[in-house]
Amino acid sequence: MEHVDLIFGANMKVSAIILIITFIGIFTEELHHIHRTKIALLGSAAMVGIGQLMGFYNPDMALEAIDWNVVLLLGAMMTIVAIMIPTGGFQAMAYWIAEFSKGRLFLLLVLMGTAVTGISLLLDNVTTVIIFGPLIVLICQALRVSPIPFLLAAALLSDTGGVATLVGDPPNLMIGSAAGIDFNTFFLRMGGIVFVAWVVTLFTLKFIFRKELSVKAFVPKFAKESLIKDKKTWYSALAVLGMMVVLFIMHTALHWEAWVVAAFGLTVLLALTHKENPDSHFAEVELSLLLFFVALFVLVGGVESSEFLAYLGGFIQPFVEKDMLIACVVLMWAAAVMSAAIDNIPFTAAMIPIILGMESQGIPVTPLWWALAIGVGMGGNGSHLGSTANVFIVTLTERLAIKENDPSLRITPLMWIKKGTPVMFATLVVSTIGFVTFFEFFAEPLPGK
Repeated sequence: MEHVDLIFGANMKVSAIILIITFIGIFTEELHHIHRTKIALLGSAAMVGIGQLMGFYNPDMALEAIDWNVVLLLGAMMTIVAIMIPTGGFQAMAYWIAEFSKGRLFLLLVLMGTAVTGISLLLDNVTTVIIFGPLIVLICQALRVSPIPFLLAAALLSDTGGVATLVGDPPNLMIGSAAGIDFNTFFLRMGGIVFVAWVVTLFTLKFIFRKELSVKAFVPKFAKESLIKDKKTWYSALAVLGMMVVLFIMHTALHWEAWVVAAFGLTVLLALTHKENPDSHFAEVELSLLLFFVALFVLVGGVESSEFLAYLGGFIQPFVEKDMLIACVVLMWAAAVMSAAIDNIPFTAAMIPIILGMESQGIPVTPLWWALAIGVGMGGNGSHLGSTANVFIVTLTERLAIKENDPSLRITPLMWIKKGTPVMFATLVVSTIGFVTFFEFFAEPLPGK
């Protein structure tokens, strides 16, 4: 028996060391300049190779650990967006917003933020900032104002808005897939808290950027050629997205996973645009992000197989059994802080097996899922590495600063701490108040359980 305990102890230590080293490598990307996907792939390869040597993991188990629902859903949605971007529809939307604001910068921030939030409810926050980031730069250059407040707002509001739906934020996909939460249930539980957090985000940004937003903007007349270039494809895509919203709402009754809805929508859109070569659209899919997800699932699968996550769950479980409300609030804030530090995707991937382990022992873990979703979602705003959307926006400003030879156009880690971290704390405070006030609502069992 003692020999068995020693083996399990060695397995847990090795898997924990690989996980920690990989997460440190991901977090310190700015120092060593090795892309996070490469680090995650190296970590997952080490986990599979060493796990097989030590007998606690192997390639077949690694393949089973990958949540293909998340990977395929993201891939399908990215392809749909790749079809929509060249039509000019998103550009037209952004320019109309700019014209409507008439140089009133806070109104522009609200309108742009509303568009970003609305789109991030369905297309996920990463895809949303990929669409709007470059457009914001063009609009701000035309208005002759700094793009920094608007780019930061796009990241923060896409992170915040994405918490509301199953497909709005990558961690939500992971939580929903693991816990069996459908689209409707996710929105009904998260929608109210996210709306309040969204309003708080806007007014916090108004205070933080009060100087930048008080500048008088130049109001240009945008050229007509900036409007929709391919109306057939644009309106076809909008119709397909509308159909997908209905199918997302009905996907439980249809017994379809979320990825099936996205794949069906993509298939219909490809059929409607059959004269176009799809190769260019597939080339726009962010393969590095999808591989990052795959590597994380493989990595965490190895830690779970070594029983290290079950070991950690043993420390958390007594707090959950003693007072579920306090445990949820602690998890929410811990998830937020850790997500700000190491990105919300790895932390979510690490927490899911722990909560599932407690559920297998008969503990009603439903409120823990919502606390985790709120924590990792709002916590993603806490640093420039807190979410993939943040990383994209920061990278965009770095390129812009080099192109324009203007260092002030770069969102630095220190700037994010000054401007973005207060937003995280403000939204966490209101989310905690809402969660505690309506705890019984969040503790209701999930449909079908």
